[in-house]
Amino acid sequence: MLKFYDGFWCFFAKSGLYAAVLAGLASGGLFASKDSLASEIKEWKVPYQNSRPRDPYTADGKTVWFVGQRTHYLAALDVESGEFRKVPLDPGTGPHNLIVEADGTLWFAANRQRYIGRYRAGQAIHKIMMPDPAARDPHTLIFDGHGKIWFTLQGSNMVGRLDMKTEKVDLIPALTPAARPYGIIIDRGGRVWVALFGTNRLAVVDPETMELLEIVLPRKESRPRRLVATADGIIWYVDYRGGKLGRLDPESGEITEWDLPGGEASRPYAMALDHMNRVWLVETGPSPNRFVGFDPRTKIFFETVEVPSGGGTVRHMMLHRQSRTIWFGTDANTVGRLKLD
Repeated sequence: MLKFYDGFWCFFAKSGLYAAVLAGLASGGLFASKDSLASEIKEWKVPYQNSRPRDPYTADGKTVWFVGQRTHYLAALDVESGEFRKVPLDPGTGPHNLIVEADGTLWFAANRQRYIGRYRAGQAIHKIMMPDPAARDPHTLIFDGHGKIWFTLQGSNMVGRLDMKTEKVDLIPALTPAARPYGIIIDRGGRVWVALFGTNRLAVVDPETMELLEIVLPRKESRPRRLVATADGIIWYVDYRGGKLGRLDPESGEITEWDLPGGEASRPYAMALDHMNRVWLVETGPSPNRFVGFDPRTKIFFETVEVPSGGGTVRHMMLHRQSRTIWFGTDANTVGRLKLD
């Protein structure tokens, strides 16, 4: 019996996996054999120079929208033709993130101008200002499926909720000063989970009472940045500072962590689930950045895929389930697609 990576116990003597473990130890974990890997990455060079294209989102798998954080635009990639089209924003907008409804309505976070924007083709940008001047930096948005958008405000130390119909905005301060609310998800029960990047905590919000609670992670030096929730209700997060993948069981409160293949210097950032309920993350410490797949069922890091452009930093990504693709943007001025087997 071997024990490694913070409590991951495996029994190998009778399973024939001993050789695979020895091979995996050198790179930081247990991996599937190279012959079993089938995922591949394709990137499209964005024609708007040095713009930091990020946070792509597609509702139909054909048109992929993203923001240009540095040069202030919304843009769309036609996946079949490879053509781009741009919607300019006001100078200084600093768009950080966007999400797209099934009818093509686009919502984006104007990180430097205190509003959430709505865009429909052929119409002007509609701006919904934050009701509190202290709420200065809408950050990451997510639909709740019930007519609301939840979002984080990192520098403002808040979590927000926008009613898409009435445009009413509610703001909830984090309990810990300078907690830096960052990644945000909604679990199967409708609870809102937030990675508090400035501290070793996660937050959870009850959407009915708007009560926010904070959960302390076991290591003081942890800095969770993004998170996902698997179909069984388990919360998974990446520790950007410590180079770990974490698992929180909300029912029992049990927390388990695994060292990533890149170790402490791996700087895990973007996260997504795939169509098989497996966890994907991007190690942004290595150059090139690399995608790492982890199977929650087997507790195995089953694949790594390097970003051809190098990536610089892959910050956020999303799954389009029907096409089995994960979309991401890079500091190398590309929009990319991880096509899964």
